[in-house]
Amino acid sequence: MSPYMGGSAPAMASQVSDGYTLVSAVQLKRLTDPELDLLQAELERMLRDLRSVIVPLDDVPAIQARQRRMTRITGALQQIQMAKSKRRRSA
Repeated sequence: MSPYMGGSAPAMASQVSDGYTLVSAVQLKRLTDPELDLLQAELERMLRDLRSVIVPLDDVPAIQARQRRMTRITGALQQIQMAKSKRRRSA
């Protein structure tokens, strides 16, 4: 059984960016360090791809949706960084 919510790191990253899954410290506890690294890489890739999309300035709903996705991804990345730092301190 995969430790990721969506079955794989890309699927979980997609679910996080779409708002279906919220990343919490409890969810991240069951992931190993390489799995956390893979999820972090996928989230960073999604954030990079999202930032490269140009949205017209007069399309306010699209701008808001883009910002919400970016906020969810950055929040998940911060949670992952916190989990990694706690693991390093306790080790």
